[in-house]
Amino acid sequence: MLSLNEALDLAFEKKLDLVLVAPNNNPKVCRIMNYGKYKFEQTKKEKEARKKSKVFEVKEIRITPNIDSHDLEFKIKNAKKFLEDGNKVRFTVRFRGREMNYIKQGEEVLGNIISSLEDVAVAEKRPILEGKNMFIILAKKA
Repeated sequence: MLSLNEALDLAFEKKLDLVLVAPNNNPKVCRIMNYGKYKFEQTKKEKEARKKSKVFEVKEIRITPNIDSHDLEFKIKNAKKFLEDGNKVRFTVRFRGREMNYIKQGEEVLGNIISSLEDVAVAEKRPILEGKNMFIILAKKA
């Protein structure tokens, strides 16, 4: 156990920094180290951790309530690709003008999508109507 002045002198001799590690302990704990090198290594570790982490994107696919079957199959095929890449998929049914009278038709389309993708994906929520858009979010099965 050294006094503060002795520790500072020792750090100065070795051309290193005296770093306070545990300020709440009694006596306080300090360490002699190269603080610049320590900070550099910490930022390097953080960058590596960020590189390895996967960021999930939400890909949006827009459709109308009166979409043709072939067009729907094509959109479902694209959704499968997005899900396999690890992204979430948001299907949005857009109602324009008088199409607001056919909300049940939009729910049926979303139901068809869920049933055709049930082997690959899980619906996070039931179809939600917000204004003139009805949407559903699908995530890859675990």
